[in-house]
This record gives sequence, structure tokens and C-alpha cells, in this order.
Amino acid sequence: MEVLKIATAGSVDDGKSTLIGRLLYDTKSLTTDKLEAIEKTSKQKGYDYLDFSLATDGLVAEREQGITIDVAHIYFSTQKKSYIIADTPGHVEYTRNMVTGASTSQAAIILIDARKGVIEQTNRHFFINNLLRIKEVIVAVNKMDLVDFSESIYNEIKADFEELMSKRDYADQKITFIPVSALKGDNVVNKSEKTPWYKGETLLEHLEGLDLAAVSNVGTPRFPVQYVIRPKTEEHHDFRGFAGKVYGGELSVGDEVVALPSQTRSKIKDIYFYDKQYQTASRRSSVTITLEDEINLSRGDMLVKVDDLPTIEKQFTATISWMDSKQLTAGNKYIVQHGVNKVLAKVDTVHHKIAPDYSGVDTETNALGMNDIAEVSFKLNKPIFYDKFKNHRTNGSFILIDTQTNSTVGAGFIN
Repeated sequence: MEVLKIATAGSVDDGKSTLIGRLLYDTKSLTTDKLEAIEKTSKQKGYDYLDFSLATDGLVAEREQGITIDVAHIYFSTQKKSYIIADTPGHVEYTRNMVTGASTSQAAIILIDARKGVIEQTNRHFFINNLLRIKEVIVAVNKMDLVDFSESIYNEIKADFEELMSKRDYADQKITFIPVSALKGDNVVNKSEKTPWYKGETLLEHLEGLDLAAVSNVGTPRFPVQYVIRPKTEEHHDFRGFAGKVYGGELSVGDEVVALPSQTRSKIKDIYFYDKQYQTASRRSSVTITLEDEINLSRGDMLVKVDDLPTIEKQFTATISWMDSKQLTAGNKYIVQHGVNKVLAKVDTVHHKIAPDYSGVDTETNALGMNDIAEVSFKLNKPIFYDKFKNHRTNGSFILIDTQTNSTVGAGFIN
């Protein structure tokens, strides 16, 4: 079954957790004990409705404050698809959490409170979806029940958001607008009779109809080696295979490939998945590849097609989302983890800080604080094999690891 990964975004109290809870409830994906707990807690709070946000807000602090703090991953299935929803926090203090939750998503739902319209946080959420090259964005105008399902208010919000869309630099993005009431269930799973002026699909209908191939960011085949398979048994005495995951495209038996960094050429001899053999390894499949020639390959090396090499450099410039309380400054050293490859890096230049509300850049800065987004150049102690993030989401992204604490302190997208 196809799996669609979705990130949610919205300001505090826009109803993200309620929307997800409503999806789970109306698709009958909530377990009996979970539903009973929601009913019990809703009654204790004196509500005359079910508080569906309780289905996702798991931390005590989240339930006390009624906000999302951490990224929660929610899983549910219909007859057509399986879904993984990253319920990301909307508050400005948790921008780093939103970047983390959206980084692996193929689609995003941006919620807008119909009473408030497009606000500064909406700009920030759309900027991050644009930065992360998410192709399918659904703008859910929520709480329509609180504005009497007004078509004019919906159209005003739509016009304001379309003005925001003109600032993006990612032309392949498709935007869909849907008026909803997460609390009442209008246009979430079931079509609402209260919006006769809306002729489009419900939220779930739209998600069900998405073509996974169309919303996925397809690049060119990259095969980072994770492990060298040497059974050394009587049956497989001379077997030498390279295990890893295929990113960006397909690799087939007979393809002429180049091993990086040695740049030695060979051809793919066999493709295995456990005890089965295949002619082609599809994108995002985990396989073991054997080559026709005995060449030196180890963890962190990469196989690519001969006519499609990535950039091989000891330096690069990237957009960084900083996630640590300790500042990033020029001269600092970090470990760049690019796929399975780890390389020591030094911050060469902090070029400018980027305002995620589309208000411009700050060229006077030389340090990054938590939740800052900036363009930064790095110098490495050995080359890595990368693509630009806009061309290849997997091979163009990396994380920064503090050399002293071993903590992940930043996420990067190569320019």
C-alpha cells in the first residue's frame, strides 16, 4: 500500500491537532480505549463536544497549555493509502521542530484560522514548506463554523495567501484551498452542506487522490553504501555485496556505474532483496547490489550512474536551520553527516540570516541563535558527493553534529 507522509503547520490554536483527531475519528482509526479516554476527558473539562486534540497532544505540557510542542507522528490507513502525519508545533519558538517534521514529508497542510486570516506565522510556515521543496500544499481555512461559513471571508483569505505565493521561488508547488471546520467535521472527511458555494473535494478526498509519484521529489539515482555483505559461508564463500538504499531514481542490472570517491567504473551484476533477485531496484528500496568487477567500496562510499555524477567538493554553501542554544559562529567546527558519510567541517562564512516571513535578509549578522535560518559556507576535511537540495532532497541535505556533545545542532540544505 502507498504511504503518504504529511506535515501539518499552523499558528497556535489554529486547530492542527483537532484536525488530525477529526481525521482519525471520521476514518474510524481511533482505538476504543483512546476514544473512551477522549470522551471522558472532554466531559471532565466541561465540553459539550469531543476534544479531538487529545488524540495527538501526548505531552502533559501540551494538554495543560492546549498547544503542540513536540513533533508527534500519527499513523492511520484507509482502503486506498496509509498515512503518516507529522503534527508539528506552530509557535515561533519551535520553528526547528517544524523543519524536522516537514523534512521528510511529501505533502503539507497549512491551517489558517478563518477569524484571523493570513498572519506572520502563516508566512513562516509557507516559507519552510517552500524551503523544503514540498510539492503539494493544502491550505485548510479552519474554524469556518465561527464565521458562519462565509464565502467572502474564505475568498479574502485565499486572495491574501495567493499574494504570499508570489514570493516563493519553488514553481513546482501546487496549492489547494479547502474550507473546513475540524471541530464539527465539515469538509474534513465528509462533504459539508454548510458550504454549498465550495465545489471542491474534502480534505481526505484530496489526499486519497494524490499521485505519490507526482508529489515525490524525484532526482537522479544515488546509492550510498551502508554495509558490505561478506557471508563467508560455504554456500556464499566469495559473495561480496553492497547494502544500502536507492535514492532519487532507479538502478538496474547492467547499468554502468561509478564508485565514489575512487571513480572506478563497473557494471551492476545482480540486485538482491534478501533471498530474491530483481532486475531493477526502484527509488527508496533497500537492496544489496553486486558488481561485475572487484572494486574497493566501503561504508560512506557511493554508487552513481556514469553519466550522472554529483558534485565532489571539500566545500559548499547551504541554508541552515539552527536548532541549538549554543550559537553557530564563523570558525566553529562540526561534524557534517551527509547520508551515512561523516566529515569534519569548519564554518567558513555566515553570509546572511534569512527572515522566514519573507521580510528580507540580515547581512550584519555573524552568529546564529536557536530557530535562526541563514546561508552559511563550510570547508570540509575531505570531499563529499552532493547534489543541490532543489535537485535532490536526500543527497542535498545533511545534519550538523556538535563535536563535543554529539548533539544534532542544525539541519542543512545545500544551495
